[in-house]
Amino acid sequence: MTTINQYEGGKKIKSLMNLIIKDPVRRLLLISGTIIVFDQITKYLIISNFMLHETMAITGFFNITHVLNPGGAFGLFADHSAVLRKFFFLFVSSAVALILLWFYKKTWERYTFFSCGLAAIFGGAVGNLIDRFRYGKVVDFLDFYIGYYHWPAFNVADSAICVGMGIFVYHVITNNIPEF
Repeated sequence: MTTINQYEGGKKIKSLMNLIIKDPVRRLLLISGTIIVFDQITKYLIISNFMLHETMAITGFFNITHVLNPGGAFGLFADHSAVLRKFFFLFVSSAVALILLWFYKKTWERYTFFSCGLAAIFGGAVGNLIDRFRYGKVVDFLDFYIGYYHWPAFNVADSAICVGMGIFVYHVITNNIPEF
């Protein structure tokens, strides 16, 4: 089996990756930036290629579908007035993003894995915040189902938030939580 060090320049790549992981600002930019870019590209592709509510069946348990979520997670507050929803979610999302940055700054040196989770949550929050600014709603397109039961559609940003929360829960379970 070949490793990265067996290739010309492998040590440079490994050195660059260590620099990124050890530098907290680069780590934040790499993780959250990648999530934001990938999230926005996938949403652009959905908006450009699918009519609203158009669905393409992929397998017996997964569809790609174009939906707009006016509410929060799982459609929370979707039935409230559009103006109230927009300001509420813009305010809450912005506040959460700022709090995440504060937590990140407090944890980036001693808790590398934990801070990676915070960076993932931050990237997901910003990805969905961009949609709220642009459309007043969030573009969702990943639709998993079993029989007639469909999990609420979601997107890349939502997935990143879940992964970040998984890392957070791991730290809670292992009692390895930083003190703020």
